[in-house]
Amino acid sequence: MTVRSTAEAPASSSSPAPQAGPRAPRAIRLPTLRRGHLPLTLRTLGVCLTILIACMAMLVLAVSTGDLTIPVRQVVPALFGAGDGGTVLVVQQWRLPRGLMALLLGAALGIGGAIFQSLTRNPLGSPDVIGFGTGAYTGALIVILLLGGSYLGTAAGALIGGTATALVVYLLSITRGAGRRGIQGFRLIVVGIGVSAMLSAVNTWLVLHAEIEDAMRVAVWGAGSLNGVSWEQMRPTIITVIALCAACVVLAERMHILEMGDESASALGVRAEATRLALMLTGITAVALVSAIAGPISFVALAAPQIAKRLTRSHGMGIAPAALMGSLLLIVSDYAAQRINPTSPLPVGVVTVCVGGIYLVWLLISEGRKHLR
Repeated sequence: MTVRSTAEAPASSSSPAPQAGPRAPRAIRLPTLRRGHLPLTLRTLGVCLTILIACMAMLVLAVSTGDLTIPVRQVVPALFGAGDGGTVLVVQQWRLPRGLMALLLGAALGIGGAIFQSLTRNPLGSPDVIGFGTGAYTGALIVILLLGGSYLGTAAGALIGGTATALVVYLLSITRGAGRRGIQGFRLIVVGIGVSAMLSAVNTWLVLHAEIEDAMRVAVWGAGSLNGVSWEQMRPTIITVIALCAACVVLAERMHILEMGDESASALGVRAEATRLALMLTGITAVALVSAIAGPISFVALAAPQIAKRLTRSHGMGIAPAALMGSLLLIVSDYAAQRINPTSPLPVGVVTVCVGGIYLVWLLISEGRKHLR
């Protein structure tokens, strides 16, 4: 009888066959300015296309409904100037500017929210939570009530107010210690909440000491409203949103690298502080744009990035899905604000605060459960 030695035994009898790990999601590799690639998964692409279609559908719905209901088959030609003169007037001059402005401002809020939540690495790191939106509102209030500012003056005041607030929060949030210097996301949020409370008191004082007509006008505007939006405001808004998108294209890769930490970012050749300041300026500009046109609209910047992140199931913060989700949330909220009480439409900010408050409670509960596990 022949006995086979262990050395002659096949390898399969001594070690199990290796098993394949989970397959990575299929992705499209987009080139970046740093000669790298940003992966765009097919799921993310599908989610973005779905949200975009939903935004276009809501735009058509918002334009077709109101005191005068216009059939959809007449709305689409009227968007391009064809059809009955009265229908074209209602669609192009009265309703279309408001719908487009809701999409543009929602995208700006989504961009701002995604940037600050990425910088703070915290789902509560929204510009309206950490005080930048309140600072932009303060700057706009000063221009309107004390200087009688125009549209451009209000926009400049909102930008200066938001930037000044961000600078104060940034300086107060810097951590100094032995061998360690930088910004911690949680500290930034706490300092921002404190600065926001102080600025809210300043805003209340300004309104209480203003003339009654100015105070009433500012109170409605301060609730966040798209009433009175016209084509005159559309061109600078479109230019600003395009500039924001261009800045995001340049900074997106560095933003994702910065999410890994300052040390890892520096090892990969990214200047952490310079990148962080550029991202903060981009996010503040987005918030200031919204405050200058429609007043402070809360919670869209908080909710849009997180909803988009859960739909795409991505690890990092995607700017494009957040921008599209912000557009969808704002145009849906504005549609609801006009239809809840048609005889006296509500400011869109009232709807976003109600919905956002529910979302914030859910977010706090879900985050608390996550830390208890």
